[in-house]
Amino acid sequence: MTVYFVQAFIYLCAAVVMVPLAKRLGLGSVLGYLIAGVIIGPLTGLVGQETNTIQHFAEFGVVMMLFLVGLELEPSALWQMRHRLLGLGGLQVSLTAGIITAIALLLGQSWTTAFTIGLIFSLSSTAIVLQTLNEKGLSKTEGGRSAFSVLLFQDIAVIPMLALMPLLALPELKAASAQLATVAQQHTQLSLVAHLPGWANALVVLTAIIGLVSAGHFLSRPLFRYIANTGLQEVFTAAALMLIVGIAALMSLIGLSPALGAFLAGVVMANSEFRHELEANIEPFKGLLLGLFFITVGAGINFSLLSQNFAVILALTLGLMTQPFQGDFSISFAFANSFAVDT
Repeated sequence: MTVYFVQAFIYLCAAVVMVPLAKRLGLGSVLGYLIAGVIIGPLTGLVGQETNTIQHFAEFGVVMMLFLVGLELEPSALWQMRHRLLGLGGLQVSLTAGIITAIALLLGQSWTTAFTIGLIFSLSSTAIVLQTLNEKGLSKTEGGRSAFSVLLFQDIAVIPMLALMPLLALPELKAASAQLATVAQQHTQLSLVAHLPGWANALVVLTAIIGLVSAGHFLSRPLFRYIANTGLQEVFTAAALMLIVGIAALMSLIGLSPALGAFLAGVVMANSEFRHELEANIEPFKGLLLGLFFITVGAGINFSLLSQNFAVILALTLGLMTQPFQGDFSISFAFANSFAVDT
């Protein structure tokens, strides 16, 4: 028990010291969390391999974040975004995947490996981008909405990408994939669709989504009204967490992204009279878990690998940053577009 207290103190202390300092230097909270993780991980060794387990738990903060984003978007507003979602988002993913694939082919990779690399580098971190936009006050601007459309399309595009990548796998990677599948089965990973044929898989997914939308529209209001009548704030908080945990579990069971499921549920409940109370109850948990997630990312950086391949990694990083349609183009676009609208 003492070990957990000590580890919790180390993580909290690192965040309390580094994040305000990073904010004062104009670096932003995300970079502050990452630096804190680097300090307590690779530099000082205060935390170890447990960061991988903690990171999986802290990723739930991304699920909460997308639920809160969905609460601020009514279905009509989401429909109005369809042109940006499909046009701008589709353009960014397709162009980035095409350009990176061409570069990988020029570097001597096979077409399957090159295409896989292109798909991976067409994506960006929703957590980092949205956190940055919120801190800069750009989430409500024209550029911020366009950036969010790109991010949402990327999150949706992950699903067909994951289905396609096993078909592109090289022979030597298939053995590793089979070994990982065996390990997952040994850890009793639950799934409702793992052994179903394709048509049954699609039917289960469709039924789950329809059930999620119906429950959010018809059952959530009576549930929260009943809980609100008790006057117990902690029970309302527990119900809000129960809702998001249940959505994440359902999406995981049917092989979909928990973050996307939470976003869809948030959109369905955007017109609820309990929207603001849900936001107030979930926001602190979201902030803490996201911060913990960024710390574990920093703590997991392999500096020995970085030093051994410093020139290659630096060149690839600069090339990715200067490539105009790469995944994090959405941040630059948001800043530029927001500046143009404001001026």
